[in-house]
Amino acid sequence: MSTQPLWTIAAMADAMHAVRVGALPDAITGISIDSRTLTNGEAYFAIKGDVHDGHDFVEAALKNGAGLAVVAESHRVTFDERLPLLVVPDVLAGLIDLAHASRARSQAKIIAVTGSVGKTSTKEALRSVLSAQGETHASAASFNNHWGVPLSLARCPASAAFGVFEIGMNHAGEIEPLVKMVRPHVAIVTTVEPVHLEFFSGIEAIADAKAEIFAGVEPGGAAVLNRDNSQFERLQARAREAGVSRVVSFGADAKSDARLIDVALHSACSAVRAEILGHEVTYKLGVPGRHMAMNSLAVLAAAALAGADLALAALSLSGIQPAAGRGVRHHLGLTSGSALLIDESYNANPASMAAALDVLGQAEVGPRGRRIAVLGDMLELGATGPDLHRGLAAAVIANRIDAVFCCGPLMRNLWDVLPAAKKGGYADNAAALEPQVLTAIGNGDVVTVKGSLGSRMKMIVTALEKRFPPNASLDDLAV
Repeated sequence: MSTQPLWTIAAMADAMHAVRVGALPDAITGISIDSRTLTNGEAYFAIKGDVHDGHDFVEAALKNGAGLAVVAESHRVTFDERLPLLVVPDVLAGLIDLAHASRARSQAKIIAVTGSVGKTSTKEALRSVLSAQGETHASAASFNNHWGVPLSLARCPASAAFGVFEIGMNHAGEIEPLVKMVRPHVAIVTTVEPVHLEFFSGIEAIADAKAEIFAGVEPGGAAVLNRDNSQFERLQARAREAGVSRVVSFGADAKSDARLIDVALHSACSAVRAEILGHEVTYKLGVPGRHMAMNSLAVLAAAALAGADLALAALSLSGIQPAAGRGVRHHLGLTSGSALLIDESYNANPASMAAALDVLGQAEVGPRGRRIAVLGDMLELGATGPDLHRGLAAAVIANRIDAVFCCGPLMRNLWDVLPAAKKGGYADNAAALEPQVLTAIGNGDVVTVKGSLGSRMKMIVTALEKRFPPNASLDDLAV
């Protein structure tokens, strides 16, 4: 990691066309939009959000150690002129200007990641493998929207050798302005699935929205696409129309440039043999699931295209860990032994839900243990929602799930078609389902909790962790 300041005040003010007020430092160490979590010497950007206006927290940010605050001209009169401020017409626009300046100064190889499923996990895997080969900057958490992308880009040190940025959307037209800011050398589309159908006419429209990522690819750059996906040919055509000079495919399809040859799926990892751009590699993947093995092909292809050493990248995949809420495992200490919690609570759609059930099906339970799925509504599916929830019954049965707990009006559709022997419990919402789940957990069980953010399934994860803290004296459940 670079020890140099992130931005000098002169460069920062020039990029944002900002007016300087008060006793400003010479430079800043970072950028924050949260007055509660910033560290000393960072610049606090007073972004106006849907709920809060960052200007209300400027003084708190400065008291907490911010080196300066970036505020809007319309709020300037509310602050003491002795405070260290950079004043701009609009704070978000100023952040975007700084992001453009960051990209202009960067010599890093830039990779952008989008897709219906697997964006954050793929981005984090790239962060892990590239960090072993050079200074790597990547988006924090799921900062992939209209403020998250410019914030991530503005935070990129000038010294970075690699940059990895996640780009998301739930409406057409959202990706293009973001990717034109990022200007990647490599653009990955992990897959296209029926998500956000509330806002799209069909999966082809979703593919076209994802294809906006090609609009920002640098001359001579590459697109990395899932050949096994139904939308591959459509995406390939869109990439070529956008002038992307190289399309690299990944998947199990024999024509894939990054091809899965064989995979051995285990409860907590996978062993993969693949051919990546003409080179055969065998590696251990530190996270379970066939979907993760497939995305690792895209990771290796993108890393190689960005100039990283392929063999070292493959070796580094053994150390990757799931992102928060996307498969993190917690041991639960029970009075009679232990259970395993798989936290998939961050979000959900039909593809990621099926993948999570597959991983649960591969999990090793203890003696008399059960595989338990705790599922909340998958949102933004429009009129197809009820059918897509009912359709999960096949994955429940195929993966030998012993008990299913459901909450929410959409999950009621799954509950109604489940075999009686697999019905664990139902409630209208996560809060009402929580006590049912807490009383059901037994020794040797493996429990997966998943649902869309709006389903608030994280509260059940938190309740399980609080009720059953890990007990080091107990033998851990095999994973």
